[in-house]
Amino acid sequence: MASKARDRPRLTPKGERARGRIVEAAARLIHERGVAGTTLDDIRSAAGVSGSQLSHYFVGKDELVQAVIDYQAGTITGNQRQADLGAPEGLQAWRDTVIAQVKSSQGKGGCPLGSLAGQLAETDAQARALLAAGFGQWSAAISDGLRRLRDSGHLPKDTDPDDLAVTFLAVLQGGLLLAQVQRDTGPLETAMDTLFELARISD
Repeated sequence: MASKARDRPRLTPKGERARGRIVEAAARLIHERGVAGTTLDDIRSAAGVSGSQLSHYFVGKDELVQAVIDYQAGTITGNQRQADLGAPEGLQAWRDTVIAQVKSSQGKGGCPLGSLAGQLAETDAQARALLAAGFGQWSAAISDGLRRLRDSGHLPKDTDPDDLAVTFLAVLQGGLLLAQVQRDTGPLETAMDTLFELARISD
């Protein structure tokens, strides 16, 4: 987060809940409408807070967007770590869950983190750094699962979990983008299934 946010006094539990409600509302709206299409008034209304409350927690939209990046990265990484990628059936279940989620939304909004990168990476250096860190956390969570998969004999011994995790993440991002523009999970399914085969994952 920005240094201004770090320098503020620690929030009370009530304050943490209020701030969290604002960030969650902002994350939802920005995923649906994009950063440019979401105003602070939209967020204030969705979160059920006053303008003074909003400005108490965030000095402006840029700082709130940075909080949304942290929120999306944390949520995705947490969910990724809960998926049991250390077993072939867990990896397949994760694949099926991703596909089901994209189908339910018809690909709208794309990846909650990747879509932000497309909007902010070339215009906001601080946001780009936070996004890079978020993708790093996500890749590390995938790598941890793949390392367990390799160590249990379900991947070739010479597999580098970190390299394969980056490949998984790149394939996932590309597949999600195609699913978003085509409103079809077919390309995402093809990309993920092809990677599974190339990785030589055994039961």
